[in-house]
Amino acid sequence: MEKVDVLAQYMPPEAAPVIAKWIDYFQCEFKISKSRATKLGDYRHPFKELGHKISVNNNLNRYAFLVTTVHEFAHLLTWNDHKNKVKPHGGEWKHNFKRMMTPFLEQQVFPEDLQIAISTYLTNPSASSCTDLSLSRALKKYDGILDHSRLEELPQHTIFTIKDGRRFKKGEKLRKRFRCECLDNGNTYLFSPLAEVVVSATGT
Repeated sequence: MEKVDVLAQYMPPEAAPVIAKWIDYFQCEFKISKSRATKLGDYRHPFKELGHKISVNNNLNRYAFLVTTVHEFAHLLTWNDHKNKVKPHGGEWKHNFKRMMTPFLEQQVFPEDLQIAISTYLTNPSASSCTDLSLSRALKKYDGILDHSRLEELPQHTIFTIKDGRRFKKGEKLRKRFRCECLDNGNTYLFSPLAEVVVSATGT
C-alpha cells in the first residue's frame, strides 16, 4: 500500500500527501505505534548511523493524529536547525510548529472549531506544547463514543476508577490539577482535568 494511502487512514486524507513528502524529504522513519499512556507521539534525533525517527499513537482521532504528527516534525526541524542547543518547546520549536501547521490551516483540513482552537494556540506564547488544555479539549470532541469520562466533568467527591483498577475520590482543584484521594491506600494524587476515568457504580 502506498505511503499516502496508509497515512490517509489515520489523518484527514488531504493532509496525507504533505506528510508523506515530509517523511521522504527528511528521510525520516515514521512509525504508527500502539497506544502509549505517557505520550501521544515521540521524536528521536539521528544517532550514529540511525536517522530521524517519529512515532505517533494509532488510537488518536484523525485530527489529533495530524496535530501530533506536525508537533513531532517541528521537533525534527528544530533539531536540524539547532541540534540540542535550544529548549524542546522553546521559541524555535514554536516558530517551526506554526510554520509547519500553516499549510493545513490554509487547506482548512480541520473543522471550524478546531481551526479556531489551533489558531488561538499558535498565538499563545505561554502554551508550550500540544498538551495545552484548550486545544486538547477541542481535539477530544472528535474521539467518538467513549466508555469513560473526563475528570473535569465529574462533580466533587465522585468516586472513580483508573485503568490499573485503583479507586479515587475527586477533591478540590489546585491551580491546573485536581487533588484526589486514593481509597485503596489513603494517599493523595494530582490528576489532569482531562484524565480519562470510569465512574464507580457507587457514584458519589
